[in-house]
Amino acid sequence: MASVSAASVAFRALSKPPLKSNETSRLKIVSLGWRKNGFPSLRSSRLHVSCAQAKPETVDKVCEIVRKQLALPAEADLTPESKFSAIGADSLDTVEIVMALEEEFGISVEEESSQNITTVQEAADLIEKLVQKKPEA
Repeated sequence: MASVSAASVAFRALSKPPLKSNETSRLKIVSLGWRKNGFPSLRSSRLHVSCAQAKPETVDKVCEIVRKQLALPAEADLTPESKFSAIGADSLDTVEIVMALEEEFGISVEEESSQNITTVQEAADLIEKLVQKKPEA
């Protein structure tokens, strides 16, 4: 009897032309995963759809902080999809980026959440979420 332990599917719209380097993507990836064991009654499924999108000004501010923390030149191509590891950040750099973001936006990022931040967009989305939860002063 064959079994599938996990599967993942991603959908992307292909009808739009590619973005220019200064445009912010509003496209979100939708992933669908499921597990199927040999016993149908033990199947579990998971559907995760994330529609939260950070404001363009938040993404721009994150880009500015990442540039500063990694000492990137102004002409370096930094997009919301830029992965920290791909632009030269190691784990210590990522911690320093998160600390700078906390200071700039007056938020506190839990260690568990900070470990899941791998791109500029993920950082901006998390900031938006935490700023919205922040009590009014």
